Amino acid sequence: MTFANLHLKPQLLRAIEQAGFKEPSPIQQAAIPPILQGKDVVAQAHTGTGKTAAFALPILNRLQRSGQVEALVIVPTRELATQVSDEIFRLGRFLGIRTATIYGGSSYARQLAHLKKASVAIATPGRLLDLLESGRIQLNPRFVVLDEADEMLDMGFLDDIKAIFEYLPTNRQTLLFSATMPQAIKELAQRILHEPLFISITKREITNRNIKQYYYVVDEHERDEALIRLLDYTNPKKSIIFCRTKVEVDRLAQFLAGQGYNAKGLHGDMAQRQREEVMGSFKRGSTEILVATDVAARGLDISDITHVFNYHLPFDPESYVHRIGRTGRAGRSGVAISLVTPHEFKQLLRIQKEVGSSLINQEIPVPNEVKEERRRSLIERILSTQVSTEAIELLNLLEAQSDLSTIALKLASMLVEKEQGILQGRIGKSPEEIQRLLEAAKGHATPSRSRRSSTRQRR
Repeated sequence: MTFANLHLKPQLLRAIEQAGFKEPSPIQQAAIPPILQGKDVVAQAHTGTGKTAAFALPILNRLQRSGQVEALVIVPTRELATQVSDEIFRLGRFLGIRTATIYGGSSYARQLAHLKKASVAIATPGRLLDLLESGRIQLNPRFVVLDEADEMLDMGFLDDIKAIFEYLPTNRQTLLFSATMPQAIKELAQRILHEPLFISITKREITNRNIKQYYYVVDEHERDEALIRLLDYTNPKKSIIFCRTKVEVDRLAQFLAGQGYNAKGLHGDMAQRQREEVMGSFKRGSTEILVATDVAARGLDISDITHVFNYHLPFDPESYVHRIGRTGRAGRSGVAISLVTPHEFKQLLRIQKEVGSSLINQEIPVPNEVKEERRRSLIERILSTQVSTEAIELLNLLEAQSDLSTIALKLASMLVEKEQGILQGRIGKSPEEIQRLLEAAKGHATPSRSRRSSTRQRR
């Protein structure tokens, strides 16, 4: 199937082509036709499967440009509101569609002014309900979308959602997108949708096969050094490191920055402007490593993230799926790496069982392996770097003071010194120790100490 088969307007097909979409994803193939037909839809789809376009394209195709808000998209977080707004604006650019975002922590006047000119509004529940209850806005949308419904449930917005729908017209088309379908979401769907079509992406489709999943077994005190080695060894272009707490995010971001990594933290206690600056820097590539909590990264939609690191395993399998779904997007390949202690093995086995995919065990690289990989990566970067006019001018100035061989050695020394990290011998568990730990977690054996094996398993 192609997008042309979906009978979309030429302006949308042009925007799709410019966005680089080749063919509809499974959720797009399943959801776009019934939405175009005017049916209410309940769709199970994770972030990264193309769900925003799955509801945005058919809605944009049917907008009448009436001069008021015709479509309302409700999302759990401010970051997701901004991302969905950007995506809808990008897809509707040749139709002249305007969007407005409504969320807390920003000027009421500014948001209300944008809302008067918009065809599509993207809102978080708290600020939207505030505006509706105070009478500052009245909305009569033809289309209403609940995006990341299970996330809104987890964040305590269920009552707000129910209250919001008391202010919305009954003659509307309602779409509900959720990664999971707990009973509360099913009951909400029965309450606010009319004879909906249910679309479910299977577990096999949800777990992205483009993502290679690895885990490394370390003792608790080895986490920081293990992370440093893996960052150096894998050399990610853009990565997210997930932590459980805000305090841990701040500590780890500062630690990585102190080690010379281009890293910044993101969590809910940060001011809105600071969060937007961090997100903008990460999107542009100015920041290479984002250290974040689950809540701060909910709905994060950046297509070029190459690696996801779990500094700690999440508490539940669904959070694991959400985390690793930040990489391997838009047809790209991705890598998910988890640091696991012996005490977390039962948690690891539960995640593997529920997610339905196998996490491959690897050993933490030894210093020589890290150095070798650094050297290979450095040579690759040097050979692929384009020579600039400024570099030629600088070399001419240096040649007046030294010979080319000495200049090259000094420049190479500067690069090598910049790449140095903390390498202090072997850390982590051997394959034999890991096998005993796995058997113990399954109830088959009791783990015991053993000497490390010289046999190494390499990726």
